[in-house]
Amino acid sequence: MHFSPEGMPLKPLSLKTGLSALSLFSTLIQSANAVSLEVKTNGGNTSSPLLYGLMFEDINHSGDGGIYGQLLQNNGLQGPKPDLNAWGSVGKATIAVDSDNPLSSAIPHSLRLDVSKDSSGDVGVTNSGYWGIPVDGSKFQTYFWIKGDLNGKINARLVGNVTGTEYGSTSIPISSNKDDFTYIKASIPTKKALDGNVYYELTLDSKSVAGSSLYFGLVQLFPETFKGRENGLQPRIANTVDSMKGSFLRFPGGNNLEGSSETARWKWNETIGPVQDRPGRQGMCCDWSYYNTDGLGLAEYFYWCEDMNLEPLLGVWDGFALESGGNTPITGDALQPYIDDVLNELEYILGDKSTTYGAMRVGHGQADPWPLNMVEIGNEDYLGGGCKTYADRFTAFYDAIHKAYPNLQILASTNEPDCLPKNLPKGVWVDYHDYNTPDGLVGQFNYFDNLDRAVPYYVGEYAQNKVDAPIMKGSVAEAVFMIGIERNSDLVKMASYAPLLQLTNSTQWKPDLIPFTQSPDEVVETSSYYVQQMFSVNRGDTIKEVTSDSAFGPVYWVASSAKDSYFVKLANYGDKVQDVSVTISGLNKAKLTIVADNDPNAANTITETPIVPAESNVNADNGKFTFTLPAWSVAVLAAK
Repeated sequence: MHFSPEGMPLKPLSLKTGLSALSLFSTLIQSANAVSLEVKTNGGNTSSPLLYGLMFEDINHSGDGGIYGQLLQNNGLQGPKPDLNAWGSVGKATIAVDSDNPLSSAIPHSLRLDVSKDSSGDVGVTNSGYWGIPVDGSKFQTYFWIKGDLNGKINARLVGNVTGTEYGSTSIPISSNKDDFTYIKASIPTKKALDGNVYYELTLDSKSVAGSSLYFGLVQLFPETFKGRENGLQPRIANTVDSMKGSFLRFPGGNNLEGSSETARWKWNETIGPVQDRPGRQGMCCDWSYYNTDGLGLAEYFYWCEDMNLEPLLGVWDGFALESGGNTPITGDALQPYIDDVLNELEYILGDKSTTYGAMRVGHGQADPWPLNMVEIGNEDYLGGGCKTYADRFTAFYDAIHKAYPNLQILASTNEPDCLPKNLPKGVWVDYHDYNTPDGLVGQFNYFDNLDRAVPYYVGEYAQNKVDAPIMKGSVAEAVFMIGIERNSDLVKMASYAPLLQLTNSTQWKPDLIPFTQSPDEVVETSSYYVQQMFSVNRGDTIKEVTSDSAFGPVYWVASSAKDSYFVKLANYGDKVQDVSVTISGLNKAKLTIVADNDPNAANTITETPIVPAESNVNADNGKFTFTLPAWSVAVLAAK
């Protein structure tokens, strides 16, 4: 059973009828400014425990240059034709990309430092990071391989690009030779930089190598990582994400899973093991554009889930790449190698040490299988020419995965009936995406009210669109849409805003939930971020019936409970203050959290953050809580 605006069981309505009714309700109550709600304390519908989570793909440098902790750009000179982007030389020396001294078969290039015979003073190399380096005052770690005759010291420093201020340095004893690469690791104590205008430097006395060359392979720089994880996440961004308290992580995308061709797809087996064995790959050509290091690989995604207590949702490639290059889907018997590849990936994740790929995982340092319960087949197969063949491709992958792992929850990458098998296997969930205008999102408020309850939904991507940053009006609209989801969270099992992260220096999609720069303190919590956080942190396990003297619009609401706690979420999608009363029998104290701005176009950005949540305590009179909702506001009343 699911509930009408007045709290009564809904009768079947067509979507067209529902939307027309919503428009009529909105028209009738434009002048109203008081809403009275009563939350029933008995009964209710079970709400999905996974409801709010995260969707991640490396877009906007959200991985490399973002949440992934390694801070140097182009650090491995990966790709078929690497250049010297982000690298520079120091002193009387030159640098070049070298292919005659590969670090490994996966990293076939190194950085060559040529020092002239008459050189004097210090020589070396610099890296500018991803438009700077965020020095947060923690103890940094640097790692690199070096080849060439050297018996001396190398100085590693973090230096202000304009001021010349030294934010950290260390002297590293080196004993290397020209025959093999020597692995070097060192700690760099730092003091916090005022901004991200910092570069990394390796220098040495030119006399020790005059007239010769040194070769550097895969130079890495990490701050102290989130939860102290090796090869882990950058804490300033990871902490912001963790504070949302999501329940799941969908990875590795997204379009970046698909790639622009079969050869450019995300290949799980090239993202595992030591980083020097990962070749990286070109990110979604012509869209996300930049080269991915794959330092943030399959294992790192699972450790991310472990460290934030997130349920993993693994996306797998299903024979279809985006058609920007004129690709056609792989079908029929030609799919079998890719099905086998997915089964190998699942064995790597779930197999014990007696299996081929399970033993490989153990050899990479992860003894126990990872707790994977959900797999999504493909990504947005309703777009770009994928729909016509998706039913057959989905069925081929589903049959193989379900036979090998019958307990895995399988998701289809679309909810479009024309793209799915006529007889969708029982238990499969479908994925629905909605990027929309604020009014469009509000118009979708009751989208899930009358859908077939037999086919569960994942709302994998949604957000306001056509703006540079989340604006208050759009964030309220997202809240209205989310209230519609939560009211139907017996049907909608999961939902995730997208995209999650944005390095403002290199952006391919706007708006994004969490923008950032390389200044240690410039991680922006947008109005949409606050809405996501408020809804995720304040969650019940049962959706409660609510009766009201008003119809939905401009105020929208949903109530839930967990044991003796009650949560009422509200959104005021309008420019007038609304008086609200909420009655919950037996309760007399609550915390009210509101995020609002009278300007519907207000936005938190790198330069200004006018929108912040306000908290207050509210006391009830015989179980009745009374408060006001400002114009363009989202609120949560949490009572116990």
